[in-house]
Amino acid sequence: MNKQFLSAKDLHKIYQRGHKEVRAVNGIDLEIRRGSSVAIVGPSGAGKSTLLHMLGGLDKPTSGKILLENVDIYKLPDRNRAMMRNKRIGFVFQFYHLLPEFTALENVMMPVLMNSGTIHNTQYSIRKKAAEVLKSVGLEHRIDHLPSRLSGGESQRVAIARAIINEPRLLLCDEPTGNLDSNTSESIYEILFGIKARNDMTIVIVSHDEKLVSRVDSTIRLKDGKLE
Repeated sequence: MNKQFLSAKDLHKIYQRGHKEVRAVNGIDLEIRRGSSVAIVGPSGAGKSTLLHMLGGLDKPTSGKILLENVDIYKLPDRNRAMMRNKRIGFVFQFYHLLPEFTALENVMMPVLMNSGTIHNTQYSIRKKAAEVLKSVGLEHRIDHLPSRLSGGESQRVAIARAIINEPRLLLCDEPTGNLDSNTSESIYEILFGIKARNDMTIVIVSHDEKLVSRVDSTIRLKDGKLE
């Protein structure tokens, strides 16, 4: 619990917009402990999502390094980094990114199917596991529904189930309640913190919701790409 789990060292992300240089992340150092909950907060344009995406191996830094369990993730070949993301990191985004032609159950199965190269004889066990994960987020009655028949809160719960089916050590959430009303947002946070407690998972959440700050172990405040 007290071990360093995820860290960033002198992290920079610079974008070129025409002739203008934009420093989205500007010299950040941080350490996140195993099993902790962390909120990344700050005004729009502060670099919150950029930082989260770099921590998750989705967006390569301009300079600096990120260590996940002592592995420098951006020194890994692209294929290896993609495999690491699939197995060890779960992602929940503001927009649910569910595949519209697949049911809730099939959407949740996708990360396992992508990783396993499964054939017919093992798909039953994956379907069973996906159904169990959907039950854990309160959606056992919606497993055969397409995303078009789900509410926003239900769609986000499917996205959470998809993010945790591979039992990741790290769960990264980017504005997970940004499209939801306050009551639904509260239920999503209850689900996320319940999952964290049951699975001893490390969770990092980007949010504008100041209510979240009182629930996490620590808060990272950003302004203009720097730690406040």
